[in-house]
Amino acid sequence: MIQEFFATHNFNLIQFLLVAIGYLMPIPLAFAAVKLWHHYRQERFIMGIKWVLLEIQVPREVVKTPAAMELVFSNALYHKSGKGFWEEFMIGAPWLWFSLEIVSIDGRVHFFIRTPSRIRNLVETQIYAQYPQAKVVEVEDYAFDVPQYSKEGDWNMWGCEFHKLKPDFLPIKSYKDWGDDMKTAVKEEFKVDPITPVIEYLGSLPKGQQVWIQIIVRQSIKKFHDHKTGKHVDFYTAAKNYMFEVLAPFTRMNKDKVEGNRTEVSGMDMRTPKPLESVIKGITDHLDKIHFDCGIRMITLANKKYVSDDDFNNLRRASRLLFRQYAKPQLNELDRINSTQFDAPWSDPTGLALTAMKRRMLNFYRMRTFFHPPIQYAFKYPGFVNMFFPSGKPDIFVLSSEELATLYHFPGMVSETPS
Repeated sequence: MIQEFFATHNFNLIQFLLVAIGYLMPIPLAFAAVKLWHHYRQERFIMGIKWVLLEIQVPREVVKTPAAMELVFSNALYHKSGKGFWEEFMIGAPWLWFSLEIVSIDGRVHFFIRTPSRIRNLVETQIYAQYPQAKVVEVEDYAFDVPQYSKEGDWNMWGCEFHKLKPDFLPIKSYKDWGDDMKTAVKEEFKVDPITPVIEYLGSLPKGQQVWIQIIVRQSIKKFHDHKTGKHVDFYTAAKNYMFEVLAPFTRMNKDKVEGNRTEVSGMDMRTPKPLESVIKGITDHLDKIHFDCGIRMITLANKKYVSDDDFNNLRRASRLLFRQYAKPQLNELDRINSTQFDAPWSDPTGLALTAMKRRMLNFYRMRTFFHPPIQYAFKYPGFVNMFFPSGKPDIFVLSSEELATLYHFPGMVSETPS
């Protein structure tokens, strides 16, 4: 039949392909045009948002557990809403995001929250509601006190991002996994607070060294691909599907005979083997929480006037291990990605690519960019190209309010660091 078509119309294969491409080309072009328009409208809207950086001056008499910070996140940072076509594509309004930051500057540890100015009052009141003795003040952005990175400049710099090593449904180790140690009734001197190692290390930095940690959050809108239906589903549906998939080999369908030779499934027996009990329990315990899309970024800096290259390398190596206490090997852990480094010397013989990566990392930190990167960094380049010119596409993952409060909360008197 195809041969008759070509014989009748005097087509060859190349001509046919050119005609087919000409007819089909409007489809990808229209898709690209919609994406570019959406990105343009969002950029215009984001440029109009006014931001404030709030520093929380934490009292040493904090005796509350991270559960108090969970309430702050739930009431101040979780803005559950839907957006219609007009609001999302024509106005370009994004879902609002916030930046939770723990920063050490010359050994002085600071807690910051960057928020849109219109939500400032809500954030402040929720912090005071849980921590009445804290003090919240608006401050200038510390991230602009350091000049833009230059290879011959006065500052050494290294940065990276973190993501979950395994699927988002599997939680990292949270404060509740330390058991009774983190209950409010326990005396402070007996508590084991997982954030204490981070604070103690940040408080030990000498003059000229800085470590910046930012956790950027918004309500969870991330979609997951369902391999069975081919559709995109939300976090809760995807987590349940993941559990059923894990337990499928240990599930038996009960089939009953009905009229004729037909059978119907009347129920199922699902038995969780002991090695998987902690996995299923970890998922189900966190399903009851609200969830946030998150991105974590860290930058280490050292002033060459005070810090040698060897000391800076020691700072870089130690800082990237600050999240090890949150690892739960059978479930999940935070893994480092998008580091500003090359593993092979031939990947960047001139050093120009590394300088560009470090500048981009610093700019992304300053702008708190994660969910809406510039269009050229919104996708990952093909494998071979990405080896030499990494796109640095941010990797968004999901944390429950319990996991998030574990990573960012105010330590109590259990932390003895004077800074």
